[in-house]
Amino acid sequence: MKQRLEWLDALRGFTMLMVVTNHVYGFGFATNTKYSMFMSLCLLFRMPLFFFISGFLAYKASFSWNLRDTGQLIAKKFRVQIIPTVVFMTAEIALTAKVFWDKFNEAWMSPTKGGYWFTLVLLEMFIIYYAVCFIASLLSRKKQPGYSNLSLVNLSLLILWAFALFAYATLYMPSWFSWYKDTFWQVTSLTELARDFQFFLLGNLVHRYWPQVQRLLDSKWFVPLLIFIAFIGAGDYLKWHLLRMQWANLPRTLAMYALVMLIFAFFRNYAEWFTKEKRIGNMFQYIGVRTLDVYLIHYFFLPKLPDVGVWFKAHPHNFVLEGTTAILLAFLVIAFSILTSHVLRISPVLKKWLFGRE
Repeated sequence: MKQRLEWLDALRGFTMLMVVTNHVYGFGFATNTKYSMFMSLCLLFRMPLFFFISGFLAYKASFSWNLRDTGQLIAKKFRVQIIPTVVFMTAEIALTAKVFWDKFNEAWMSPTKGGYWFTLVLLEMFIIYYAVCFIASLLSRKKQPGYSNLSLVNLSLLILWAFALFAYATLYMPSWFSWYKDTFWQVTSLTELARDFQFFLLGNLVHRYWPQVQRLLDSKWFVPLLIFIAFIGAGDYLKWHLLRMQWANLPRTLAMYALVMLIFAFFRNYAEWFTKEKRIGNMFQYIGVRTLDVYLIHYFFLPKLPDVGVWFKAHPHNFVLEGTTAILLAFLVIAFSILTSHVLRISPVLKKWLFGRE
């Protein structure tokens, strides 16, 4: 269990690195990731993997889904995720906006909240997940003795995952569905929830069926199949574009699932690399247990290098150079973010209300 948690923390740190790397390229280099093969590939797995890990860690086998404990869990998540987000988003806008209220209103009306959408959407995912677990557990307790609580909860989550997958698919069917264009769905960021909730639920279900998933990961055919699906899906999304209209998103979605499971399988298989005794493991774990701090603060330290973006746009297909440049700068941004976090944590009040630590 200790080793498994170590590689999970390392995986979370790696994912945070990819998030900051993407922001360095997009915001720092002031260019669209569609001009970069490296960034376009990272976009396929970085946020899905982040939500996958969150869902995986959300499963608590021994948790009692009663009203009091569930309410306390939601209250704690609200305090940890909403208050810091509002504080840091407001501070970032105050430092960067020419007209504060215009930028502030624009951020709140946008589904991405000026970049600070992640914690809000993750809270919405937790609330839905907790509600389903609570209701399913409540219903199962009313069944005859011997009825499995776990089976009803798992079945409910499987149905919810299928519904989440359908909601995601509607985002790419504009001729059939247009609900996501309404102001309510934009302001609440529920459009982003529809985009990524499937991966949160997938991670949770993987944890619930962990013995079966481990046997699948250890089979001879599963990883080659994932590699094949990732190659075909990413190849069509990035280069070939063989499918049209509503079907065009299918290869992209398959690539997202395959890449998430491949990276997850990689960290699990090489768990000995990601222990605290290994330099790379210690580094990624250090970032992994501070992902909230890095996410909230890193926007303040993103470099402004538009000329670099112009150069990469004029010299495309530099996969290694693009990735190396953005990753090295991302490490610097993360280092300054963690240093700032440590300074703020000197105050017990700020430590509690900005980072959720007692």
